[in-house]
Amino acid sequence: MRVIVAPDSFGDTLTAVQATLAIVDGWRRARPEDEVIATPQSDGGPGFVDVLSATGGEVRNVRVSGPLIRSVDARWLLETEAAYIESAQACGLSLLDGPPTRESSLLAHSQGVGELIAAALEAGATTIVVGLGGSCCTDGGRGLVDALGGLASAWDALRDVELVAATDVEHVLLGPHGAAAIFGPQKGADSSAVEILEQRNAQWSSELEEAIGMKVSTLPGAGAAGGIGAALFALGAVRRSGADVVAERTGQAELLKSADLVVTGEGKFDHQSLHGKLVTSVAAAGASYGVPTLVLAGQVEVAVTDYTSFGIVHAASVAAFAGSIEEAMTHARENLCGLAERTAQDWNIGRTT
Repeated sequence: MRVIVAPDSFGDTLTAVQATLAIVDGWRRARPEDEVIATPQSDGGPGFVDVLSATGGEVRNVRVSGPLIRSVDARWLLETEAAYIESAQACGLSLLDGPPTRESSLLAHSQGVGELIAAALEAGATTIVVGLGGSCCTDGGRGLVDALGGLASAWDALRDVELVAATDVEHVLLGPHGAAAIFGPQKGADSSAVEILEQRNAQWSSELEEAIGMKVSTLPGAGAAGGIGAALFALGAVRRSGADVVAERTGQAELLKSADLVVTGEGKFDHQSLHGKLVTSVAAAGASYGVPTLVLAGQVEVAVTDYTSFGIVHAASVAAFAGSIEEAMTHARENLCGLAERTAQDWNIGRTT
């Protein structure tokens, strides 16, 4: 059997590359006769640069403003005249000095992402692809615009550049399905902080829309990475699926044509996963070739009846396998490897079909 292993990162516990290797090792223990192909994926969030760099290009390092006070080392990829930037490298949740708090949710900014764009421009990039996801900020991309000298200066600098917002998040900027309401609590915001963030983004979107004469706050993906999507759209960006960007670079379609099974995964398989995130993108791609998909996730919060329409035949939880979320995260690699081994054993006898 030919098995394609194509997971996203598992939050802060495993990168996409680490998760892929763990699944491959576990699967091969149970089914050594299978041809198992490792192809880590990303939807634009954490791991975007690492996954893409495996396919070529020059990884560059630059010191940029972090999401709070201190600066951080960030990596980006240059291939010919195309730059690939990962917003999480500059304002990711992992860059906080501990768990997110109400204070950090209100202070975190996207300035470093603007500085990464500036570095790409200085290197002569004529195409800049910004991967969105995993941020700790909800500033609507104001910090990004400020880092480029303001809206007029940013427009001028990017006039002849093809700018791409790479995200599979469909959320708009404002309202009950917007950046603050949906993602703010994950970033430490309590109800009052969510209201403050919403008000700030409403004011900022008014400034953007008055300046450019176009409504960007309601565009799908405007709420990605704390609203960085909205700022990029205001600067002329087009939206592309982050998963599709990676799939093209990794030759996913060709691999799926001859596959018998896809194994993908992420940190938490929940209802947000069903709205354009990587696991369902991979599953849908597999389904288009008649290939079933298994999902291995840190936690599974989706009912079988909700995910089968995507071509997913089974979803298994690392936390359930390990006995607790804490154990699953503490020994993430070992437990994911063990779950992959057990899932492969179950596949042998038809329990996961």
